[in-house]
Amino acid sequence: DVLGSRGLGDVYKRQPVEEAGVQNNYIQGGSSMKVYRTDEIRNVVLLGHGGSGKTSLVEAMLYVSGATNRMGKVSDASTVSDFDKEEQKRGFSISTSLIPIEWEKAKINILDTPGYFDFVGEVEEAVSAADAAVIVVSGKAGVQVGTEKAWELCDKYNLPRMIYVTEMDVDDASFRQVVEDLTARYGKKIAPHFQPIRENEKLVGYINVIKNAGRRYTGIGQREECEIPDYCKPNLEILRDSLMEAVAETSEEFMERYFNGEEFSVEEIRSAMRTEVMDGDIVPVAMGSNIQAQGVANLLSDIVRFFPSPDKRTCAGINRTTNDIFEANYDFAKAKTAYVFKTMVDPFIGKYSFVKVCSGVLKGDDILYNADTDAEEKPGKLYTMCGNKPSEVPELFAGDIGAIAKLTNTRTGDTLSTKATQVTYARTDYSVPYTYMRYKVKNKGDEDKVSQALARMTAEDVTLKAVNDSENRQTLLYGMGDQHLEIVASKLAARYKVEITLETPKVAFRETIRKNSDVDTKYKKQSGGHGQYGHVKMKFEPSGDLETPYVFEECVVGGAVPKNYFPAVEKGLQESVLKGPLAGYPVVGVKATLYDGSYHPVDSSEMAFKTATIQAFKKGFMEASPVLLEPIASVKVTVPDDYTGDVMGDLNKRRGRVLGMTPVAGGKQVIEADIPMTGLFGYCTVLRSMTGGRGIYEFKFSRYEQAPSDVQEKEIAARAAEE
Repeated sequence: DVLGSRGLGDVYKRQPVEEAGVQNNYIQGGSSMKVYRTDEIRNVVLLGHGGSGKTSLVEAMLYVSGATNRMGKVSDASTVSDFDKEEQKRGFSISTSLIPIEWEKAKINILDTPGYFDFVGEVEEAVSAADAAVIVVSGKAGVQVGTEKAWELCDKYNLPRMIYVTEMDVDDASFRQVVEDLTARYGKKIAPHFQPIRENEKLVGYINVIKNAGRRYTGIGQREECEIPDYCKPNLEILRDSLMEAVAETSEEFMERYFNGEEFSVEEIRSAMRTEVMDGDIVPVAMGSNIQAQGVANLLSDIVRFFPSPDKRTCAGINRTTNDIFEANYDFAKAKTAYVFKTMVDPFIGKYSFVKVCSGVLKGDDILYNADTDAEEKPGKLYTMCGNKPSEVPELFAGDIGAIAKLTNTRTGDTLSTKATQVTYARTDYSVPYTYMRYKVKNKGDEDKVSQALARMTAEDVTLKAVNDSENRQTLLYGMGDQHLEIVASKLAARYKVEITLETPKVAFRETIRKNSDVDTKYKKQSGGHGQYGHVKMKFEPSGDLETPYVFEECVVGGAVPKNYFPAVEKGLQESVLKGPLAGYPVVGVKATLYDGSYHPVDSSEMAFKTATIQAFKKGFMEASPVLLEPIASVKVTVPDDYTGDVMGDLNKRRGRVLGMTPVAGGKQVIEADIPMTGLFGYCTVLRSMTGGRGIYEFKFSRYEQAPSDVQEKEIAARAAEE
C-alpha cells in the first residue's frame, strides 16, 4: 500500500510496495504492453450494483500500478473506462470496457461492467470472457440487488470470486455490517482477510488478518506499520478463527495441526486460500477507498495470488472438421482458436472485435477462418485496448483478451480458428429484450441513415433489436428497459447526427364477427359505352378459426353468377379483410358464402363483381355483430417470495389472469399469467420499482380474445380520429 510520499499527479518516488509484495518501482505514465504467457494472465470482471464504485476502482488500479499519473473521476467525466459521451453525460457506465493492468509480473485484464440492469447484455458479454470476478460493494450502501445479481451470475458461470468493499473513507460506511449481511446470505464461505481500523468514525488504517499485523495510512496510497488497537482485537479474533478454520479444511494434515493449536505460516495460509478460492469454497472480503487509493495495491496482489490463470479453467468447442469435441483449455500449444465476446463500433475509430484466445497463439499475420459465416478473415494487427485506446501487440497467447480491427464478416458470438482445424464454441446465452417502443424518424429523408446507424448499434449491443412491423406500419425498438431505449435515441443524435422520437406502439388488434348476416348488393354504373354490373347475394358467419382471415364458399345454382366471376368475388374478399370496416384492423374468422346474384352479358366484368363483393362485405360485416379482438400474451414473472402478492395484484389491475405459481431455486416464484399486450407497456419499470429491481419477466404472444366493450369503444374512437 506504500507508494511513496506524493500528491496526486506527482512523479512516483522509488519506494517499494511492501504490503503487496511488489519489488519493482514505478515511473510516470507506463510503457507499452509486453506479450504475456498464459500463466501470467488474470481475466477479472468487476461486478456490482450501479454506483458501487467499479469505475472509480479501475481508476485507482491504473494509478497505483503506474499506468496513469492522475486519477480520473466519474463526476469530472475524466475516467479511462467511461470514455463514451453518453457515459460522461450521465455519470454511469453503459458499456463494458477492457482495462489491462500490469502488476507483479502479471497482466490483469479488468473488465469494467455497467451496474444498471438495462445494460445486462454488456455484463453477460464480460462474464463470458472472465475467469474470475470481483464483486464491488459500497461500504455505505451495503449489499444491494446488484450484489445479489452479481453473485447469481458468478454461480451461473462458475466463477471464483472476491468481494471488495469500497467507500471505507466515508463516515457512515460499515465494513462489519457488509460482512454480516454477506454471511447471512451466503454462509461461512465469506472470509474477510482485512479489517478496518477506525478512529472517530474515520478510516485510519487496516489489519491484515493473514499476517496478523496492523498498518496505518499516512497519506494517499501510503501506510506504515502500527500496533493493533485493543478495540479491534475481539473482532480480529473472530475473523482470524474463521479464516484458520477454512484453511484447516483444505487437508487432513492442516486439520490435525489446527486442532493441536499450531500456527500456519503466511505462505501456507495463502496457498490454502488460493485452492479454496479457485474451488469456490472461500470468498475473500477486502476493503479500501478508491478516492484515497487505499487497499487497491492489496486487491491487485490478491487477484494475482488467489485467482486462476486461464490455463486452470476449462474450455471446449466442436471441431467441425472431425465432429469431435475440441478441448481447447487455453493451451497455447494447440491449434489457434478465439471467441468473439464483444464488438465495439465507434464512428471515429471504427469497428473492433474483442476476442478471448481459447487456444494457440494469435499473430497479426495469421489468416483466420470464421466457421459461423464461412469466411476468411485477415487480422493484420492485434491490439490490446485500454478503454477506447488501442495499443498494438505482436501476439496474444491462449487465455489473453485483445481486439482485432475491421473484421468484416465477424460479429459477437462467432468463433475464429484456422481452415485446417475449424472450431466453433457455444454462443453466450444473453438476456432477451422485452421492452419495446415505436420509433419515428424526425426528419424526412433520414430513414436510411437511421437504419444504417441502428445496424451498427445492434452489432455492438446484443440486447438491442430493431424490428419492422409492416402490419401496423410501424418500426419498433426492443431493449432491456425504458432507459436503454432512451439512451439509444440519445446516442443516435450524438454519434450519428440523426434524431428519432419514441412513442407507445400500436397494438395489433383484429376484427371479427359474432353473428350471421345475409346481404344483397348490386354494383351498377352507366357512363357511356360499356357499363359496370355486378350483383351478389352473400351470407357471412363466424368461421370458428381465428388463425385464418376468411373462408370462401359458393353454392350458386343455375349459373346466376357465372363461374368465371368466382375468382373476382374472392379477390374482393381478400382486399376487404386487410382493413376491417370497424376500426381498420385486419379481419379474421369470417366465413363468406356466395349463394346467388345476377349478371349482365355485356356490362358485367371481374372489376364489377369485385367491387360488389367489397360493398357486400362492409355491409354484411357490420350487420353481423362485429367485435375487436385483442392480442393476449403468456407472461412469466420471476420474483422473490416476498413480492408475489404485490405482483399478482398488479397483474390483475392490468386485466391479467394469474394461472399459477411455481417455486424455483433461491426462494423465488415464477408467476404465470395471461395478459393483454396493452397491459405490458411500461411493465418493466413498474416491476422493477415494485420488487426493488429483483423481478424479471418474459412473454410471448399466445392468442386473440374479444376485447372488453370499453376497450373496443376507446380504440374505435381513436382510429376514427386518426383517419
